[in-house]
Amino acid sequence: MAGVEDQVSSLPNSLPITPRTAPMFHHDDQFGSVPITPRTASVAQTPSILSLPITPRTARTPSIVSLPPSQFHSPSLSRSPLLLTGDHATNKPVKTPRSRGLTPRFITPLGSPLRKALKMTRLDPQDAWLPITESRNGNAFYAAFHTLCSGIGIQALVLPVAFTILGWAWGIIGLTVAFVWQLYTLYLMVQLHENHETGLRYSRYLQLACATFGENLGKLSSAFPLGYLSAGTCCALIIIGGSTAKLLYETLCGATCSNPKPLTVVEWYLVFTCVAVVLAQLPNLNSIAGISLIGALTAVGYCTALWTVSVAEGRLPNVSYEPVRKGSQVNKIFDLLNAFGIIAFAFRGHNLILEIQATMPSSEKHPSRVPMWRGVQFAYLLIAMCLFPLAIGGYWAYGHLIPANGSVLTALFAFHSQDVSRSVLALISIFVIINAVSSFQLYGMPMFDDMESAYTTRCKKACPWWLRSIFRAIFGFVCFFIAVALPFLGSFTGLIGGIALPITFAHPCFMWLKVKKPKKYSLSWWVNWGLGLLGMGLSVILIAAGLYVVIDTGVKIRFFNPQ
Repeated sequence: MAGVEDQVSSLPNSLPITPRTAPMFHHDDQFGSVPITPRTASVAQTPSILSLPITPRTARTPSIVSLPPSQFHSPSLSRSPLLLTGDHATNKPVKTPRSRGLTPRFITPLGSPLRKALKMTRLDPQDAWLPITESRNGNAFYAAFHTLCSGIGIQALVLPVAFTILGWAWGIIGLTVAFVWQLYTLYLMVQLHENHETGLRYSRYLQLACATFGENLGKLSSAFPLGYLSAGTCCALIIIGGSTAKLLYETLCGATCSNPKPLTVVEWYLVFTCVAVVLAQLPNLNSIAGISLIGALTAVGYCTALWTVSVAEGRLPNVSYEPVRKGSQVNKIFDLLNAFGIIAFAFRGHNLILEIQATMPSSEKHPSRVPMWRGVQFAYLLIAMCLFPLAIGGYWAYGHLIPANGSVLTALFAFHSQDVSRSVLALISIFVIINAVSSFQLYGMPMFDDMESAYTTRCKKACPWWLRSIFRAIFGFVCFFIAVALPFLGSFTGLIGGIALPITFAHPCFMWLKVKKPKKYSLSWWVNWGLGLLGMGLSVILIAAGLYVVIDTGVKIRFFNPQ
């Protein structure tokens, strides 16, 4: 040791030291490769570290970026906080003080356990309290059941009414374009559910709209259409389900019924509402997958039965396929546009796609968009097999004789109630009622979620079961009151289709442009801009046409007088 000390003391104090650089290692994780470059001194130069100043290299400190606190009332944000390193860090480099030591210094990044702890997946507690995201064990089958139940329903029965105005050519063209357009925008919605750059899952349509367009514009453009597509659809289902229940009773009993005083229409509405409210006590969206399956099967059943029975009975005598357009040229144009609004009304259900996808588990290796898209493809194959034969077969059988404010169901009972066996008519009616009850649960779930979200946001705890039951009962009977007070809602089909059209056909295109930012003037850029602007323009025109038709033809206002 004495010899070594003599050698060390003979070294000049200003001798420069060039440490040997160790090979670069990489620590791989979800955020990419982080270079680890340790600096070590040679054995001969180690003692000189005691007397030589060392200027350490500046290390960038990782910064934690939290999400905006006021983004959503009921968030569904799956990864938070986010960790940024390197050039993306928001904090300025921090200089460490000069130090001396006997051991080599390392510029050490965050170790793997600490880094994982800082960016670990964290679900917002409120997600586990709300009915849409309470359970995340959904799969492609559940997605197919929910999508089929929401995508096909009572609104499909009015498609032949649009054909009476459009005729064969424009009717088929309009139906085909609407179907393909809706399927494309539905694909966009499935892809937009998860943002892999920010780690967010948008589990509700309004959340995605607010995150894309801003909170004020998102609520202004989407809140009312979404409210109608949920609460308004539930009101319409009460009207249809109650009326069909009365029709079923008359079909089975009729003149042979021993009851001298049968139930009125309002009482049938009440019976339907009570059944719907009882089923609404199921806790979350995944728990009603079986009900959605039953609703989907019955929807396929009555759509198939309606067009097959109508075609089997043959065309009515003196049936005509000439487009029914009366009045001046302006009236004809607005009637034509109103018919396109009826077709748009038949293609709804986008307000539930993100909610359905939110019930699935998701990870980077197994994103939810894969099973969701498989379920959607299967569901829309069946939807196409129902809608096109129903529209074409119903129009072929009844032509211009279909009631203006009616449907294939009303035409079947009006023209073939004596020709078709009562058992077939009763079976179709039962299918319609079961589908209406099942669809009520699915379309009412976003409203249940909103009511419970207000409670959990204020009280910071889950909604108790008894309060949840009260909320859902109140919603059901408010819909019953509206159905009794406004039984003429079916007359506004074209107008409602125009109001809800942007939710389905326009907004997803603008969301894609805002979030994905396709290359300017690329095919995706042109397609989405074109479809988005066309959808918004059609919405304005269809709303104007619907209002004109309602004012011109008149609507029988029957407050609290359903028939």
